[in-house]
Amino acid sequence: MTWTRLVRSELRKLSTTKMPLAFALVLLVIAAINAVAVMFGTDMDGSKAFISTADDQQSLVAFAGNAMMGASLFGAIAVAREYGHGSVIPTFLASPRRHRAATAQYTAILIGGALLGSLGAALTIVAVAAALTTTDFSFLLSAGAVAQVLAASAFAGGAGAVLGAGIGAVVRNTGGAVTGAVLALIIAPPLLVQLASDVASWVPATLTNVLAGVGDEVGTTAAVVALALWALVPAFIGLVAIERRDVV
Repeated sequence: MTWTRLVRSELRKLSTTKMPLAFALVLLVIAAINAVAVMFGTDMDGSKAFISTADDQQSLVAFAGNAMMGASLFGAIAVAREYGHGSVIPTFLASPRRHRAATAQYTAILIGGALLGSLGAALTIVAVAAALTTTDFSFLLSAGAVAQVLAASAFAGGAGAVLGAGIGAVVRNTGGAVTGAVLALIIAPPLLVQLASDVASWVPATLTNVLAGVGDEVGTTAAVVALALWALVPAFIGLVAIERRDVV
């Protein structure tokens, strides 16, 4: 079986289950929460200064951080459940060269994560824009800013999905893989910052803000490379684990 056919097969696995729909519903809920915040939220002084400028609105709809976290759960579940259900066995029988099957799965999950990230950003932007019509403020983001938010969310979603997939390949248990993704993106970064403050510019939350145009701690190129490394390191470890360990 060619590598391209393996990717198509993995995409069919992802698209023919209810998991993408469940994540899409979560994205709808997040977008709705943002809309409610715009309509009814106020600052401490009772004003709505948090939506008064284009920069404020861009910060509100910058979805890249959420995209990376959500997609990491998507990737972790997608890979780990293969071992839980035993569906990985026919995959490796069809493609005995495990690294080809694993990279095909990573690629499909990357595509899925990028789509989820861009969908989440698009829903949030639309929800915020619609909610702004109920306030005294208009939608101030330029087309370029909207494109940046969407692109950042797609990239962060893809990176997060690959990170989660790598963790799922190592842990091979859905609950453990989800916990690992949470540890990697929510719990570990603040601890690293406490141990070494210089690390603050290189944790995923900071890097995704830079890509979304609401941070300037590092350059955009550096943020892309660093975020890619956050994904590729666990993915490589997962690939080694797949090659060396028994399937069951």
